[in-house]
Amino acid sequence: MIDKLAKLPGIGKKTAARLAFHILRSSQEDAQALVRSILRVKEKIGLCRICFNIAEGEMCTICRNPQRDRSILCVVEEPSDLMAIEASGVFKGHYHVLHGAIAPLDGIGPQELKITELLERLREGGVAEVIVATNPTVEGDSTSLYLAKVVKPLGITVTRIAQGIPAGGDIEYVDSKTMSKSLEGRREV
Repeated sequence: MIDKLAKLPGIGKKTAARLAFHILRSSQEDAQALVRSILRVKEKIGLCRICFNIAEGEMCTICRNPQRDRSILCVVEEPSDLMAIEASGVFKGHYHVLHGAIAPLDGIGPQELKITELLERLREGGVAEVIVATNPTVEGDSTSLYLAKVVKPLGITVTRIAQGIPAGGDIEYVDSKTMSKSLEGRREV
């Protein structure tokens, strides 16, 4: 069990051992409930056929919602990124989940991501702006540049989320890359 738990992202051997011993100490009912919930997720949860977010059924709740603004599409790397943006309660458009970022050293090119499906969606029309919300990493920046290169010829505005000092953060503790991005993304007051 420890070996299996250690395969989960962010779980090392020590944490896996703690989890395994916790499960061992738990009641039979709790252990069975955990097993049932894992199996239920594997049986019922898949990817939305439109945006590739996680979904129970063919479409996710966001794609089914007629109140969302279909003219703005936010492109993210992973479903967890989409969930973080949704938690802010600010964005009311639609999403497209790439399931990764371009990383040539890891053998991940545009063809391994959901970029072809994104371009098909955009060619259908109705989208005026694509917001690229990839991580501020070399891979995220590469993905952002690639998306701008392939989306702009379609006549669609491509924007990138702002990056910089977090609200409530102290300037003296900000790293140089974050400070650089903050200065580049400055706006008139």
